[in-house]
Formats: sequence, C-alpha cells, structure tokens
Amino acid sequence: MLFTTALQSVYGQAELLPLGHDLNNKLGKKIYFSDSSRIHTGLRSYFIADISDQTKDSLLKSLYTTRDWQSKNWVYRKLFSEHLIEVNKPDYSFYADFLPDMQIGTQNGKSLYLNTRGIEIGGKIGKRFAFSSYLFENQGKFANYYTDYINSLGVVPGQGLARRFGKGGFDYGYSGGTISYTPSKYVNFQLGYDKNFIGDGYRSLLLSDNSFNYPFAKVTATLGKVRYMAMFAQFIDLHEHIDLDQLKDDVPFPKKYGIFHYLHWNATKRLSVGLFENIMWQPRGFEFSYLNPVVFVRPVENANGSPDKALLGLTASYKIADSYVAYGQLMINEFRAKDIFSGKGHWANKQGGQLGIKAFDLFHVDNLYAQVEMNRVRPYSYSAVSHFKNYGHYNQPLAHPFGANFQEWIGIASYRIDRFDLRFELNYAKYGLDVNGLNYGKDIYKNYDTRVADEGIFIGNGLKTSLLYSETTFAYILNPKNNLRIELGHAFRKETNDLSNNKQQIFNIGVRSSFRNLYKDF
Repeated sequence: MLFTTALQSVYGQAELLPLGHDLNNKLGKKIYFSDSSRIHTGLRSYFIADISDQTKDSLLKSLYTTRDWQSKNWVYRKLFSEHLIEVNKPDYSFYADFLPDMQIGTQNGKSLYLNTRGIEIGGKIGKRFAFSSYLFENQGKFANYYTDYINSLGVVPGQGLARRFGKGGFDYGYSGGTISYTPSKYVNFQLGYDKNFIGDGYRSLLLSDNSFNYPFAKVTATLGKVRYMAMFAQFIDLHEHIDLDQLKDDVPFPKKYGIFHYLHWNATKRLSVGLFENIMWQPRGFEFSYLNPVVFVRPVENANGSPDKALLGLTASYKIADSYVAYGQLMINEFRAKDIFSGKGHWANKQGGQLGIKAFDLFHVDNLYAQVEMNRVRPYSYSAVSHFKNYGHYNQPLAHPFGANFQEWIGIASYRIDRFDLRFELNYAKYGLDVNGLNYGKDIYKNYDTRVADEGIFIGNGLKTSLLYSETTFAYILNPKNNLRIELGHAFRKETNDLSNNKQQIFNIGVRSSFRNLYKDF
C-alpha cells in the first residue's frame, strides 16, 4: 500500500490539507487572507505550514467549539473529537481511522445504496517526513445516469475500475497515497499514487481531481513569493469500451506519460498569477529530454519532432476587500491567432476559459460562503490524433468532467453553525453531443482527425443539450478529524435535447466520512 503525505516544514508540525472543496472553503479566510506570502492558492493540496504554525488537527479544531475536545470520556472523544487510534510524541505521531460511507436512497422509485468501508492511517516522523495511506472497498447501486456512465466507460467516476455486483450494482475498490520529504524550507519531494489540483476554482481546466488516482513524482520549490512545481506522472490509457462481464486480471492496461510544470507568483498581497504547461506522450522508452524539471517543455517537444501533445495555461486570482476572491484560468491546447479573429470557428483553436468569484462571510454573516463560476471549453480541446496523447486517464478527462464542447455555470452556497452544515449547488450547462456516428468534439478520446469540419466549429455543435443539476445536503458533523457526518441529501438532474427529456430525482440518507471530492454533477 502506498502512502499519502503531509508536508513537514521547518516552521513546525505541518501537513497537507486534504483536497476536499468544502473543507478548503471553510478555511478560506485563513487561506486567502493570511499575511503569509508562502500561501500559493493555485496549487493544491495546500501546505498547512503556510497557513499557520498549527498541525492539521489543531486547524480542524479551530472551526468548532472547544467543549467536545476537552471531554475526559474516552468513548465520547473517539466518537466526536479524536482519531480512532491517536499517538502523539515529541519526535513522531500516528493516527488511524475507520471511514464509512453508508447510504440508502431512492431515485424515481428505484432503491439505491452505497456500502463503503475505508481505512486511513498517517503519521509524522521528525520535522521533515510524514505519511498517510487510505483504502476503500465499495459496493453500490446508483442513479440511472451514474449507472449509464459506469456501463459506458467501465469505471466509477474518480474511483477506478468497476465490476458488476448483484442486480444492477457494482463492486469496486481503490487505495492511494504519497510519501513526502522536506529537507529544507525551500523544497519538498513527493512520491505518490493520488490526485492533484491546479487553480482556485471548483473546476479546473488545467489539472483536476476528477479522474482516478495515478502514480507521480513531484518536486515543489519555494523561494520568496514564488513557488514552482514539477511533476512526472504515469497514466492508464483505456481508449476502448471495457466489457464489465469479461474483465481479465492477467492483462495489464496500456500506459502513457505526462510531465507537468506550474509556476505560481504572489505578485502583491492581493494579486497572484500562475503559468502552467504539460506534455503528454506515448510510451517509447524513457524520454530523457523531459527529465530536466526547470526546462520549458514546449520547445523541447518541438525539438523532438512534435510527436507529443502540449497544453498551456494561465491562472490568476485577486483578493477584493477582505472577503471576496476573483479568479480565472485560460487553457490553450492549440492556438491560431488569425483564425481566432476571423470569426469562422476554425477547429484548431482549442482553448478554454474560467471566471469565478468566492465570498467568505457573505453579508457579514459568519461561516456563510458563496461561489459563482463559469467554464467554457471549445470542441476538440484535450483530444489528439492518438488516444495515447490525449488529456485523459482511466477513461476520464484529467481536467473538466464534461471533456470539451461545453459551457457551464455553477453556483454554490454553504452555511455552518458549529457542527451543523448546509450546502446547496446549482449547475447549468450546455454542450453538443455526438450523433449519427459523427465526432463533434466533446469526447476527448476520439481522434480529432475524424472531426465533422475544419470551420464552423463552435461550442454546442452536435446534438444541442442542456443540463440542469441541483443538490442540497444537510449534515451534522460527528467528528471533524475525519469528517464523519450524518447526512441527508436531495439531487435533481434534468438533461434535455431534441431526442430525450430525462429527469431524475434522488433522495439519500446516510453516515459518511473522509474529505474526498466525489463529483456527481455531470
């Protein structure tokens, strides 16, 4: 089992903050409006040492009242304020938790369930080394749209390979993690099997945690107000439909590789900007030309004869007053300036953009959070001539879950009173689906040489489809250490086009845990 790390800083005991959006939003004012110039919000997970000199546990405690942390009853503390196993010594620490996700629900009269048993362990050794590891085993029966997705691609979104289980259900398991070493305050090394996220938004058009875990080696260097990340990763290329009834355990899946560079600069106390680049390539032996972590890889790719696929990006965020953050991204998969301004919709202009704003303590109400975000990606973005070079992993996009050829508007609001948590999301999207065997540019796994035309390519080409998704959850947090909660939820999904009008309504209740981002709004 591989290990997941938390960064150890020379400034004290510190860890990586989990990727969970809700947790990051709850700590948003501590993250965005801290005086520390070492906080680089465009690169997640955040280093807790940058946020404060507290440990992760202390940071979580700061969100809640102190009465439960002071209880002398052992059983009460284990249920409501401590890890299941917790050891804290001057030179090392260790924790272990059981992470359940047990839910029952209904969708238009159809019974649903999820039976997840997870474990997580972690710890710190000295001031420069830390680790954690997790494992989840799952069985579930899902809403129709979610089931159709699994049947079509053979994977559970963000959670790996699926196998049929019972009548209409699936069985799947996955694990992940990283080890990390910080020899000085300037550099951190990680080896992992997990996910990464670039940007300040709910979505990312550059690198998100939408797809399944992957192995990576990463170095992060910080000098003053500048942080630089270089990462080498290996991905699984599932370019064909997986027959869930004929899975073979003795045939390894084909691999492909990616190199990622991200430079983030806190230009002022309010303005931050970032520069991103990526190259994806088909296995051909070890590629020494991409080994240097500080080289600009796009010219190197050209020097190799342009056999690989490049992706470039920009990020920016600006702090407005003391409670608002505006942010954005620009993704460039291919760029032809003369065709952009011609207005003819040339297919080779493959770009995407994001704009958003976050509000903390909205209307001066403590713990009231709101976020509005817009994402647009042109057709054929992230795709390539060969599936080995597209921007995907395990049959899912590495960036936005919609792939390409879409525009999306998201609104999120949440409110917390001590351990009571209320969250609402509204998502509206328009996109073009492929029909009549034609490639209109949404599926990033299709060869872009099979495109329908060279010009007249605009967002929404194909079967024009609209999606409305809303989700409301109400929860009581039992244990902040592992986000153990009792949760009641409702979701509504409506997908409409000229061929169908599909409405689904889902209710669920259960006991959940962990800080994972599991996306269902697609």
